[in-house]
Amino acid sequence: MDRTSVIGVILGVIAIGVGMILKGISFEALLNPAAFLIIIFGTIAAVLIAFPTRVIKNIPSLFKILFLEQQKYDEKELILTFTNWAEVTRREGILSLEKEIDQIEDPFLQSGIQMATDGQTPDFIEAVLMGKIVAMERRHEEGVAVFTQAGTYAPTLGVLGAVVGLIAALGSMDNMDVLGAAISAAFIATLFGIFTGYVLWHPFANKLREKSKREVLMKEIMVEGILAITAGESPAVIKDKLSSFLSAKEIIALEQYLESKVKESEVETEG
Repeated sequence: MDRTSVIGVILGVIAIGVGMILKGISFEALLNPAAFLIIIFGTIAAVLIAFPTRVIKNIPSLFKILFLEQQKYDEKELILTFTNWAEVTRREGILSLEKEIDQIEDPFLQSGIQMATDGQTPDFIEAVLMGKIVAMERRHEEGVAVFTQAGTYAPTLGVLGAVVGLIAALGSMDNMDVLGAAISAAFIATLFGIFTGYVLWHPFANKLREKSKREVLMKEIMVEGILAITAGESPAVIKDKLSSFLSAKEIIALEQYLESKVKESEVETEG
């Protein structure tokens, strides 16, 4: 589970709820079916109009991405994997990786290693894999656009809901008590619109964008590692090449991780 997404949504709801209490507003004021209908169903309708079915049917999987961690590898494990493969291929040749293909969980990495063991040229492998990355980025951007647009529509629909409420309120000008309650209810739609737009939909879009960037980074590391192995480069060179994708702090963590793996291997050998 992606805890930051869950915690963020919970904190957003708590912040609004506590803020309302501090302002002396009753939670009963939120029980406004008309406002809910205008904002939630209005946003859904706008998104349905704005995007084709091909994109809309992917929305459930986008929520899954938002709230679940789906990364199969982290950078340290990936770099260690490539350095180990480099050692094997320098001793036994590139065909020795054929036995690893079925154990690779990531389809992208699996296809790259398959092409390498099939004897494809580095230029061909790079062109195919980079093409897959570009196509993946395009798909990801479509998902980001759904939530970005929803975040744009919701606050505007909130204004629309307030206008509708004020129109209804103006029909009660002769009763000030009813008028006050009607005006209060009118702005609940604005509250829903701004909250969903700027606490949910826009942040969701940004989270998807950041996850996409990380996935692209991981795949670029994979491409560089596959090309380096195909070229017969040494494990040390491959480690240095792949480390260039990391920050200084991440490189230190990588060195510590590799040292711990070496110690674990030595202990197993002695045992």
